[in-house]
Amino acid sequence: MPYLLTILLGSVDNFIFKGIYIFLISFFSNTFSAISGGGAGLLQLPALILSGVPYYQALASHKLATVALGIGGSLRHYKSLGNDISVAWQIVIFGLPGVILGSFIVEYISEKYLYLILGIISIFLAFYSYLKPDLGLSSGKNKLDLVHKIRFLIFIFLIGILNGSISSGTGLLVTILLIKTFEMDFLRAISLTFFTVGIFWNLTGAIFLSKIGSVPLNILIFLIIGSFTGGYFGAHLSKLNGNILIKKTFITVCIFVGISLLIKSIKSFL
Repeated sequence: MPYLLTILLGSVDNFIFKGIYIFLISFFSNTFSAISGGGAGLLQLPALILSGVPYYQALASHKLATVALGIGGSLRHYKSLGNDISVAWQIVIFGLPGVILGSFIVEYISEKYLYLILGIISIFLAFYSYLKPDLGLSSGKNKLDLVHKIRFLIFIFLIGILNGSISSGTGLLVTILLIKTFEMDFLRAISLTFFTVGIFWNLTGAIFLSKIGSVPLNILIFLIIGSFTGGYFGAHLSKLNGNILIKKTFITVCIFVGISLLIKSIKSFL
């Protein structure tokens, strides 16, 4: 009896320790993601894998948790969505087929090539944003002609495919695409990214990925709580400090996401 009690208490302690660890990783990674507009998977997904969760289950869990990030960030940014709701629905309608396609092909396409492509793009975005001092610091209204609108929707579909198959970086791509296409500032673009990518894209990706393997509920609870609180807190910080802080965080997260993805790609080639 004492032996069984010792085992039980040990497993409870291990569960609590793992839960606190997952919560803290989720909170801090989603706080930075909420400020920059993406990149939560940089810390969150490796942490799940290191805690013993298989890759596809970890990816599905991460997707579900980033829905909580999207909700938390959108609650803080909801006033910014009203003027851009038509753009938001375009991202949802044309991005979701890409997300579904990406979640289906993730089992058949070698991740090393996707990591390589997205890693290079992420680092390019960081340097591009750094070399454009005024990018994303002020907001305008850019009306698109038919050609530019079609090009925007094609990019959204392609980013959706990446979102369905890779954990990190797609929110950053949507954020910078919105800034370049519609002359938005970072705060306005990120509020749209939260609402579209954070909630609709990631929820859809999580549903389809969860069919590959079951999601561990005991870890998911701590993950969702950390994602929601981190998303709300990060969105609050970005509101208080404005576009300059957001841009600096965006550049930093892009660099780290890019380097992380390149390292993953190189390791898989070896």
